[in-house]
Amino acid sequence: MPQKKEFPGWTLFAILFIVTVLPFFFFSPQTGQISYSDFKRLLREGKVKEVVISRDAIEGVKIEASGKEEPFSTVRVDDPNLTSELEDQNVQITGEIQSGWLRDIVLFWVLPFAVILFIWSLFARRMAGGGGGQGFMTFGRARAKVFAEKDIQVSFNDVAGADEPKEELMEVVEFLRQPQKFQRLGGRIPKGVLLVGPPGTGKTLLARAVAGEAKVPFFSMSGSEFVEMFVGVGAARVRDLFAQAQEKAPCIIFIDELDALGRARGAGMLGGGHAEQDQTLNQLLVEMDGFDPRKGVIIMAATNRPEILDPALLRPGRFDRQILVDRPDVREREEILKVHTRNVKLDPKADIKLLATRTPGFVGADLANVVNEAALLAARSNKDHVEMDDFEEAINRMTTGLEKKKRVMSKKEKEYVAYHESGHALVAALVPNADPVHRISIIPRGIAALGYTLQLPTEDRYLMTKSELHDRLAVLLGGRVAEEIIFGEISTGAQNDLTRATDIARSMVREFGMSEKLGLVSFERPRRMVPVDGAPPGAKDYSEELAKSIDQEVKEIMDQTYARVHHLLEDHRGELEAIAKLLLEKEVIEGEALREIVRGSGKPKKDEDARPVDLTFPEPPRPRAVGE
Repeated sequence: MPQKKEFPGWTLFAILFIVTVLPFFFFSPQTGQISYSDFKRLLREGKVKEVVISRDAIEGVKIEASGKEEPFSTVRVDDPNLTSELEDQNVQITGEIQSGWLRDIVLFWVLPFAVILFIWSLFARRMAGGGGGQGFMTFGRARAKVFAEKDIQVSFNDVAGADEPKEELMEVVEFLRQPQKFQRLGGRIPKGVLLVGPPGTGKTLLARAVAGEAKVPFFSMSGSEFVEMFVGVGAARVRDLFAQAQEKAPCIIFIDELDALGRARGAGMLGGGHAEQDQTLNQLLVEMDGFDPRKGVIIMAATNRPEILDPALLRPGRFDRQILVDRPDVREREEILKVHTRNVKLDPKADIKLLATRTPGFVGADLANVVNEAALLAARSNKDHVEMDDFEEAINRMTTGLEKKKRVMSKKEKEYVAYHESGHALVAALVPNADPVHRISIIPRGIAALGYTLQLPTEDRYLMTKSELHDRLAVLLGGRVAEEIIFGEISTGAQNDLTRATDIARSMVREFGMSEKLGLVSFERPRRMVPVDGAPPGAKDYSEELAKSIDQEVKEIMDQTYARVHHLLEDHRGELEAIAKLLLEKEVIEGEALREIVRGSGKPKKDEDARPVDLTFPEPPRPRAVGE
């Protein structure tokens, strides 16, 4: 649908100039203006031939020194002797009866009023949103983007992976296509469908695919677009959105980033600091209760923060169906990569399946960015095809940042970084439950990483055992211990490692019940947005004495892991030095070179800390660059 063109501002000023200024040039006399005293002088010298006397002016013809006749005009003044002087000089006198009331009305009343009315109408149309603008008078109207059936070119075939969410959403599509199939048995479709998942997993794409499959209009609006600084605007927009949707039913209303609108009430500042947001949410709840589900209006929303949503939004009858759009597994990542590489000239040796295994934890947006970065890198190198090396570099850029080859480091600093990264890598090769090392580098990358050790899991993981967490702690502390063994002192390079290791140890004690002293108790509660029993959100519900015991347990885990890693690296100091020297020579070594060094020294000791305990891990691990 073509957009209306806005009225150009310069045209408005041109019209205003024409109707107000130019009439004075057209209606004013085109004669030479002289003063009254000059007129009297010319009269006394006999150089005035004829005059026309009107109420306000005297116009006539004067004779120049060359004998040429020229018209003139002057302002009439109260001069009783003028007529006699003109007769004495034999000047032909003519009087003019002027009736200028019509001209005065047109020039000084009608035209200015018409111009003002025209300008006012233009501004009023703009304020009302005419010409595609967002005017002042449209604050109460919903700013949803409306896509007609023919404008939506997305279907489930364009959504790779997400098999379970697509199966759930097919029921919504079937209801929009054949509502009588469900209504004849007395069933009703859920009013609201909430898509929950990490950022970039394709929630918005899935919602558009539902509309494309069902061939119905699609109303898309962000949660933040409802709330304005003016009180009542958000509620008015909610009412207008639902009114428009019911006019075009069956259709789909999609609210992206629902957490911007549906945050739990009472969680903000006291004293009505979020009164406008609460009113908007209340109106949304009322509208969801009030509209007739038989009309075929389906409400879909997406959020990556479901824990902060108001409970009233999630009860049955509102968003009563929640669909998890999780991170893709290796098979789904392969499908996603195939979709994004459709229009990319791939090298025949490019292995999409291998790329899928190289990108654990990546979501759809990450994979799309990897493909785009690889294509840009290949074009920068003037290649005819995108090769695997380009994909590898693109993945490295996403996981560890850009290389900084021109950064100048002193020899001592490079040695510290080399032994630090060698410590990480060697411990990862020695402990039984660590992910394999893929690459070690001492080339600075990203914002603050002077080097990195990249580990890649061999498969997607959703659980981690206690021994696996202990081994992960050991790998993180390997860099600090290597510095202490080789140089006899430590540097600031392990700050990020210590932060991550402390987080793991604290989670083992507070969340996973892996402390033998404190027992099978979890001290971590779900995040609350609303104060409960007078306690502020996030308040601890255990005593200070117990908090002290938790800190002691965390410290004990860290100390035990430190002693374990120190013993490992002392026993394999030769391999540590060999890895560091190779790293100083080449700057980047692959994981196979590390494993050859470890195998050349004989079979490594297998550290025994095996008491596997299954626990729920919040999300699949992504490729980690230890020591960033």
